Amino acid sequence: MLAEQISVFVENKEGRLAEITAILRDAHVNIRALSLADTTDFGVLRLIVNDNDKAEQALRKEGFTVGRTRVLAVEVIDEPGGLNNVLDPLWMQNLNVEYMYAFANPKGKNAIMVFRFDDHEKALKILEERQIHVITAEEVANL
Repeated sequence: MLAEQISVFVENKEGRLAEITAILRDAHVNIRALSLADTTDFGVLRLIVNDNDKAEQALRKEGFTVGRTRVLAVEVIDEPGGLNNVLDPLWMQNLNVEYMYAFANPKGKNAIMVFRFDDHEKALKILEERQIHVITAEEVANL
């Protein structure tokens, strides 16, 4: 049920993001979602792509440090309070959201949010109890 993202450590300098996206383009890897967080000297680029193996191989070949992280992709109703329908039951059970970012959903009317929790199994249980749709890794790759 968990999806997987790749994380790329990026020097915080002009042109590095374009370099990474060009590497992925040339490897025929399609980016589905991304988040970029920076510090003074470096950034962490988190990506959901259609082929993690191909993306990781292409980026490592060019000298980038790449990691993989398990995440949950969750369908969020696109209306006021939709995100709170997901967050409130998690918060009520003391579950921590380490980070999250949005995912464009060209095939549906609802939004998709990518979450990194401190306890994915607990999050899955809570979301299933609330009948909140968690997107499978295969579904994410095919969006």
